[in-house]
Amino acid sequence: MALRALSSKSNRSIRSFTYGSNPRFLSKLQPVPIFVSHLAHQLFDQFSKPPNARDAQVLRSLGGRINTETVEIVLKELHGWRAAHECFRWASWQEGFRHSCYTYNTMAEILCKAHKKAQLMALAREVVEKRCPMTPGALGFLIRCLGRQGLVDAAGYLFDNAKHLSCIPNSYTYNCFLEVLAKMGNIQLVETRFTEMVEVMGWEPDRYTLTAILQSYCNAGELDCVLTIFNKIKDKGWLDEHIFTILIISFSKWGKVDQAYDLVERMENFGMRLSEKTFHVLIHGFSKQGRVDRAVDLFGRMKGLCLNGDLPLFRVMIKGLCNGQELRRALDLYMEMKENGISPDILLVKELIHAACAKGDFNSVSFLLKEEGEKMDMDGLVTLYNAVLDGLVRRHEFERALVLLRAMMKPSVLHGSHLAHEEFVNCTFEVCGGTVFKVKEEARPNMESFAIVICGLCKFQKLDLALDLLGDMIAVGCKGNVVIYNDLISGLCKAERLEEGYKVLQTMKEVGFEPTEFTENSIFCALCKREDLTAVLVLLKKMRLKGHIPWIKHCTMMVEQLCKNGKLVEALDFLDGMVQVGFLPDIIAYSAAIDGLCKVGSVDKALKLFHDISSSCYSPDVVAYNILINGFSKAGRLNMAQEILDEMLEKGLVPSVVTYNMMIDGWCKANKMSEALTCFTKMVDDERIPNTTTYTCLIDGLCNVGAAEDAIFFWNEMKRKGCHPNKISYTSIIHGLCKCGRVDAALVYFREMKQSGFNLDSSVFLLLVNALILDGKTTKSFELLHEVLEKSCCPIIGSKDHRLMMKALSKLYESNSSG
Repeated sequence: MALRALSSKSNRSIRSFTYGSNPRFLSKLQPVPIFVSHLAHQLFDQFSKPPNARDAQVLRSLGGRINTETVEIVLKELHGWRAAHECFRWASWQEGFRHSCYTYNTMAEILCKAHKKAQLMALAREVVEKRCPMTPGALGFLIRCLGRQGLVDAAGYLFDNAKHLSCIPNSYTYNCFLEVLAKMGNIQLVETRFTEMVEVMGWEPDRYTLTAILQSYCNAGELDCVLTIFNKIKDKGWLDEHIFTILIISFSKWGKVDQAYDLVERMENFGMRLSEKTFHVLIHGFSKQGRVDRAVDLFGRMKGLCLNGDLPLFRVMIKGLCNGQELRRALDLYMEMKENGISPDILLVKELIHAACAKGDFNSVSFLLKEEGEKMDMDGLVTLYNAVLDGLVRRHEFERALVLLRAMMKPSVLHGSHLAHEEFVNCTFEVCGGTVFKVKEEARPNMESFAIVICGLCKFQKLDLALDLLGDMIAVGCKGNVVIYNDLISGLCKAERLEEGYKVLQTMKEVGFEPTEFTENSIFCALCKREDLTAVLVLLKKMRLKGHIPWIKHCTMMVEQLCKNGKLVEALDFLDGMVQVGFLPDIIAYSAAIDGLCKVGSVDKALKLFHDISSSCYSPDVVAYNILINGFSKAGRLNMAQEILDEMLEKGLVPSVVTYNMMIDGWCKANKMSEALTCFTKMVDDERIPNTTTYTCLIDGLCNVGAAEDAIFFWNEMKRKGCHPNKISYTSIIHGLCKCGRVDAALVYFREMKQSGFNLDSSVFLLLVNALILDGKTTKSFELLHEVLEKSCCPIIGSKDHRLMMKALSKLYESNSSG
């Protein structure tokens, strides 16, 4: 131990660490007196022992003679933070002893290196409570220790109590504190302390001050401020590698790769160079941001400085090149790495194999298998073959994936061919160049091998191949995993092959796997599609016993499908059955049933169901209310629809634009325009923005009651509010104006509609033709009728369009005869 030689090295410095710079505080250098070294040796000897082996009597004797120099020396030499902390605490309890700023800082440095945050915080509080006199340099040192452990609040507490420590902070103290604050990213606090330093304390900022400010702006992403501070540093001639590194790494983090790269070149122009660590950080950052071009170029600069990359560096660049589909460059880097004596790991080789498969470059795949497979154990080799299987599946090369997998399962025979070599079997893929894969006889497929291919086959609905492979897998003694069975069962159920799904489920149980919630929901979905209510409820009971939850989307689908097919009773029975089993259907499923009842006109039953669920389990949402409001509106029971809307408002729900549109449409269709306009006003008051549908309903309703001018007013307001008319809007106003006898105005909108790229339906064309005939505009009516006949075949006899056409032809004939 160095301490044991103290007596022979009287010129040893009592303190080896220094505080600060500009100027850095230097501890007094003086020879260590022999009595100090002897005392320190005894103290060190005691605290090097376990607590229960220490001599209490010796410690009592030493306690009356120790001083701060002795304690400081011993703290530095003790191994482990705990022994040092015990010595420090013991010294604190000795009568007449008081720690100095040097012993506190020695202990702080030890705790900082050991990452003991709680003890470090307690030490900072003790410094203030004991009012230990601190020099500005010592205070800055302690603040830095706290900052390195992220104890920003403790650093601030210490700094703010400097006056209690007989300390007036100088520029170095402020620099240390600003450096700590910069890590926190609180710009406002950094700026406040900087202003205090310059304007209140009168300290001139130096390069360290501006470096801390620059770091804080970088951490906060304040680009403009970063550039301002950088230019100030440059103008003062203080640029150095550290400043450039801060800026370059920040630009890299912000994704500004080109700007970061420009700074690297600028740095080199100043005769400076990045550190090896910074090169690594930037190359990793550029690669992950997809700028592998810059990463590889930086790597070239790094090599020019005789700095060698390591495996993680090569891996991130190769992965980036593979992601960018630059396989050839990735393989070149791979070869360079090997030439440098760096062996690739299995993750890197897998990455290259995946990239080669994606490109269809099976020659490279074969090369990689041969190059790396020879060095790996069987597990590693199978992992590489699995990467090939995955690549083939991703390319939808299912047949070739099966050939490779079966070659691994049974290498002695491959499609009846004879072995080319005792140890290898040739697995040939029909690709450009005639690639040959050599599968080692010992390389047997594992569970992952089967999972890759079977799950891939299921994903692309190659279910028969997947079922065959499942049988092969079990035959070779591999039972697979739950995911394989779940994917197969799910695929079969989606393909409406439920019976086969049941067989796979039975196999799954036989090999020892229990069905999961996913398994049962796949079957649940298939049963819902079949509308097999009995089987569904039986399955739900089983799921309930296992604690499995049926997926809401399947429950809703069941209700919607039953309602759509007119099986309302069954839909309601399904919801009741779920409750009896112990599952409470979601409000969405109930809403689907309410909607089904409304669509068949059973609005009262829908309302009863709505009130039942409201009182027992759910607070209906806006969607549920909208379904009811729409149902009663279409049934012509608008007062009831209004009551439901009022109830919705009383419950604090905010009607949507859809809600108001349904009410406005209902009032308009009932020719109750006063109520429709009141609803429109309420909609605007509730800050719901009317849309094209809103205005179209009002325009149609106003035309129906003969208020053509009001309809035109709302048309113009619709366009002024930025709502673009659609085909329904044009149809409504043209049809409405024709009914109001405003055929000239209807023609204006007809031309506007055609210019906007819309085409009227034949029925509206014919209504316009008839309106023109009534208005005596036979020439124009002939033109439009000719246009109708050109764009569509003659209407079906008895249809509305046929009646309108016959009416128009009859009137034109009468007009021509009378003429």
